[in-house]
Amino acid sequence: MRSIWKGSIGFGLVSIPVKLYSAVQTSSLDFDMLDSRDHSRIRYQRVNEHTHKEVPYDKIVKGYKMGDDYVIMEDHDFEDAAPEKSKVITIEAFVNIDEVNPMFYETSYYTEPDTKNNKAYALLLQALIKSKKAGLARFVLRSTESLCIVHPVNNVLVVTRIRFGQQIRETDDLNVPDKVEVSKKELDMGLTLIDQYSEKFDVSKFKDEYNAQLLEVIKAKSKGKRATVKKLKPHKTSGTDLYDQLMDSLKVKKGA
Repeated sequence: MRSIWKGSIGFGLVSIPVKLYSAVQTSSLDFDMLDSRDHSRIRYQRVNEHTHKEVPYDKIVKGYKMGDDYVIMEDHDFEDAAPEKSKVITIEAFVNIDEVNPMFYETSYYTEPDTKNNKAYALLLQALIKSKKAGLARFVLRSTESLCIVHPVNNVLVVTRIRFGQQIRETDDLNVPDKVEVSKKELDMGLTLIDQYSEKFDVSKFKDEYNAQLLEVIKAKSKGKRATVKKLKPHKTSGTDLYDQLMDSLKVKKGA
């Protein structure tokens, strides 16, 4: 793995030099865009809108339009906006991680201490584990300020970027009825169904099966064949009555 950011985690007056590494990777298949006429790959070019010529990557700069002109930005300009946030993940508070709405989560990064036998890194890790808390912090990554939580995973401090509150849309425009009457009998049955399917969270039990099956389709097609397609089997219910559907659901074994 290659580090994507270098700086420090700060809490109180303690500073922990760290490197960030991406903790996630894509599992999707990599498809190329092709011209349907001769199957040549389609290449995307960075073209000057006036000369229509390709622009070398090292000649591209970032600009912010003000009026009719552009203000050209350089790397140090982004750091000058908040030098401390560009180099420090500043923990501003400690929170219960289960209070963070999953809608806020974006992506995660592993941290690695930038010095050997870093006691401050070990201290923060063990303190978070024992207190069952997570650090709420903010920092700047790739010229964008991010809110994040610092939390322990096994023996590693993980930085997970989360969205700001204003990035979550309101639900006012959704056509959801204010109140629908659910009988006690139906509610009890729903709770029983939830209880029957409840288990300890174990993500290792779940695999990206779609991509594996899609690859089988590709392999078969490369040989001029068509992969065997599983037929969808509709589940039969005793009717449209919600209670009856819940009762039938309880009779179905897990994984069926």
